[in-house]
Amino acid sequence: MKNKSLNTNLPGILCVTSYPPRECGIATYSQDLVGALKNKFGKSFEINICALEYKNEELLYPKEVKYILETDNATSYTETAQQINENEMIHMVLVQHEFGLFRNHEDHFLQFLKQLNKPVIIAFHTVLPKPNENLKQLVKNIEAIVKSIIVMTKTSAKILVEDYGIENTSIEVIPHGTHLVEHLDKETLKEKHHLSGRKVLSTFGLLSSGKCIETSISALRLIVKRYPEVLFLVIGKTHPNVVKEEGENYRNRLQEKIEEMHLQHNVKFINQYLSLKDLLEYLQLTDIYLFTSKDRNQAVSGTFAYALSCGCPIISTPFPHANEVLQDETGIIVDFENPKQLARNVINLIENNELCSRISANGIHRIAPTVWENSAIAHALLFENQSQNKLPLEFKIPKINLNHVKKLTTDFAMIQFSNINQPDIESGYTLDDNARALVAMCQHYEITKEESDLEYINLYFNFIKECLQDENYFLNYVDKHKKFTKQNSETNLADSNGRAIWALGYLISFSDIMPEELIEDARNVMKLSLSNVLNIHSPRAMAFIIKGIYYSNSKNNKASNLFLIKHLADKLVQMYKHESKEKWQWYESYLTYGNSILSEAMLCAYLTLGTTIYKEIAIISFDFLLNKIFTENSIKVISNKGWMNNNEETREEKIGGEQPIDVAYTIMALSKFYDAFHDEEYLLKMKIAFNWFLGKNHLNQIMYNPCTGGCYDGLEEDYINLNQGAESTVSYLMARLTIEKYFGVQSKRETTTAKVSQNRLPKTNRPSQYVSL
Repeated sequence: MKNKSLNTNLPGILCVTSYPPRECGIATYSQDLVGALKNKFGKSFEINICALEYKNEELLYPKEVKYILETDNATSYTETAQQINENEMIHMVLVQHEFGLFRNHEDHFLQFLKQLNKPVIIAFHTVLPKPNENLKQLVKNIEAIVKSIIVMTKTSAKILVEDYGIENTSIEVIPHGTHLVEHLDKETLKEKHHLSGRKVLSTFGLLSSGKCIETSISALRLIVKRYPEVLFLVIGKTHPNVVKEEGENYRNRLQEKIEEMHLQHNVKFINQYLSLKDLLEYLQLTDIYLFTSKDRNQAVSGTFAYALSCGCPIISTPFPHANEVLQDETGIIVDFENPKQLARNVINLIENNELCSRISANGIHRIAPTVWENSAIAHALLFENQSQNKLPLEFKIPKINLNHVKKLTTDFAMIQFSNINQPDIESGYTLDDNARALVAMCQHYEITKEESDLEYINLYFNFIKECLQDENYFLNYVDKHKKFTKQNSETNLADSNGRAIWALGYLISFSDIMPEELIEDARNVMKLSLSNVLNIHSPRAMAFIIKGIYYSNSKNNKASNLFLIKHLADKLVQMYKHESKEKWQWYESYLTYGNSILSEAMLCAYLTLGTTIYKEIAIISFDFLLNKIFTENSIKVISNKGWMNNNEETREEKIGGEQPIDVAYTIMALSKFYDAFHDEEYLLKMKIAFNWFLGKNHLNQIMYNPCTGGCYDGLEEDYINLNQGAESTVSYLMARLTIEKYFGVQSKRETTTAKVSQNRLPKTNRPSQYVSL
């Protein structure tokens, strides 16, 4: 009944739910969902809470709680609905539903829904199969009122359709969210929590008899006979409703059972409502997670999802969520209340490290699409679809985070690959990655002037120097022992040489803020490396070299370098003339990888030499490329599953195979074109392209991991490659740093861009779409 007015001009989403400090699973779920929505779409809408509580509960809520509905007070339903209706800023109501929340007041809850004059979406946290007529009718009545029903598993959706007769078109499946996790070292965490030397089993959640912890304790008696070092952690307080009805009787019975079996050394109760940080640490140090609930109809479990995201190998009873997720070596299913079977499977995992690792990795990949960031995207798209007035979704730009870049970097150079977010030293090092890392760190230093950046700039530069050979040609591949590999003789290294020259030129362009000795050294290395460039014929290598000379000449205009730019740019012009046709304005007969580099290089040549034909080809070819990869509000770069050829009359669209590096290079080229011509269309596309990293792609899933600061390696047809290697991570960072001056948190440019997206400005200062050259 209580009401605090909303204080924003943004359209409002009101979430009706139990909410912390109330201790229950739905309260925690809602807090996590609301936090994710604010982090992803904080400038799109204002999301606030109508908290569910009992009449005499009087909890102290955080500021986002604007209304309170007393679920055991009949008049509260009517009064609260009236207050919500009176607030014109509320555009939509999202209800988190569990039947126990409205026990004995189902009719009042239905009346509350009917009274609301806003679109309503309801999320069912419980979907019981084979309902009686009263329950079936209640759900049918709810369906008749709401715009959409959210469930968290495909099994729940199937039950609604088959057992309740709900229209499939009314149902949205949005899995229970879970947290992004850094995957810290297990042994380090065990040491921190004084568990070194123990093989840790765990379970967590608000304690009640339905969790059937006694099954695990009975199994433990068999396990410790072979492995006495095993410790079973029971994490979590007793459920408040259980305490209210029976006190701590269940916990006391468990403790008595433990004493009877002489397992005091092997079981530890953590009788606390842990902070998220501590909870995730306990799960990450867990060797095997046990979920032994005897509730055969439990639709979904947040505790189960959190354990999966932390990489826990899971053994679970066959409740619907587990049956749906724990397939193909993602976990192990055991029968309800079967301690002997549970013990056998725990012992098998303890004795099979390889199987444990495989299950852990599979679980992380299976649960990745359900992280809270992706759940927020799915909810926001549903809000947008069901809103009476379309909600203009705007992704919030993440803070700059160098953690994974630094984690990938040893005292020698940047490591090439990662297994998820753990650097894989076996993959060695490459010139390519360290050249890009040098560019990114120079960008960061220009913005922040952080002295610690200089250490990394010197490190990456020294690696580039290390790769330069006596013939003034760079090698690319270096193994973990710092030795050049035979791959250098099996691969064309022209592009790698071009990238190195780009990085050197970019470093030199910051001579006014970098140590003089470093810049002088970079000039000497670049001078040597330029001695061979006339023998390079790869168009991308030539493009990178043009960029490198363009940047170095901004502070040191040398005639010999101008000659090199003209020579290379003229070669690109000849390529363009040879391949371009009315419907194919490009330098090659196909579009492959790193395409925007070519147009950007032509622009750099024009900006250096002022030659008109360079400008014309730069603009025409770039517009041609942009038309191939942009729709009105998204980008889809050329797939590495199949390049785009100019002779294809009809081309089957390739789904997946999109690489972060191509999106990043496009953003950097757009920035250069915008700075040169001030066409707002380039600016708009820059933001559209960056949103690809944030979830505006065909899977509607994040490519950038804000928890680690890493970027995933690839967007595929139906999954994301979760490895966070150097190329993808540095590519994201270059893109993020590029847009900082236009869309940074304090940038005035955001307002301009918002206007552009609503009312695009005409294209200016451009040649016609096809010019005979």
